[in-house]
Amino acid sequence: MSAATEAGPQPVPIRTSFLGKVFTGFAVLAALSVALSLAGRWFGAEIALGGHTDSQALREIVIGNNVLVVPENMIRLEKARRDGVAARLDLYVRWPEMDGYSAEAKDVFNNVGGPPRVLFLGFEEPMMSRDMSGRLEPIYEALIEKPGTPGPGGTIIYDFSPKSGYLNEQLVVARQPGRVPFVARCLTGPGAEQTLAPCERDVRVGDDLSLTYRFPQHLLADWHALDASVRALARKLIRPAL
Repeated sequence: MSAATEAGPQPVPIRTSFLGKVFTGFAVLAALSVALSLAGRWFGAEIALGGHTDSQALREIVIGNNVLVVPENMIRLEKARRDGVAARLDLYVRWPEMDGYSAEAKDVFNNVGGPPRVLFLGFEEPMMSRDMSGRLEPIYEALIEKPGTPGPGGTIIYDFSPKSGYLNEQLVVARQPGRVPFVARCLTGPGAEQTLAPCERDVRVGDDLSLTYRFPQHLLADWHALDASVRALARKLIRPAL
């Protein structure tokens, strides 16, 4: 998908350097949008193939200035279940227990019976200067169509403008007085139906570490507890680097 080339009326002159940064941000975000759609389909296929482990042996993975101490049954890819330095670490946990794979939880991780409730977490060094909440005002506000429509859990759901580059996606926002807003993007249409986790949000955790988590859309109704639980898990897993 191509990035947006228009961001609506701009009555106040803006420095060229700032515009360049904003348009670069649009391009990166649009590329991530494509990646979300493709990754969502891949996640569903990967779970069906298996590859789980119930081992709770701890692994120490270093990303940037952060050390993550993670049980193997939370690490999604077999090749990543090792100690050492990594550019990225992908985990999966069940909601609301926030634990990894086990014999007791096998039906949840294999998506057998009931609504999906597996969360996918990805840790890596940030590619952008702001997380998703921080991008609402300078970037997303120029790309969405208003007014939005009421969504679950007190959220407001906005369609992206046709020129935004975000095809088949919506922006979900929950404003919190005195706090940064909850902001997520969700796939729509066939893309949403083909993945177990069509919604995505990224936050900053640890020592300048980006955590992207993907989740089933029905969990938007409980977004506050969801976001708090993900952040709490991150705090539990991340150790200060020596």
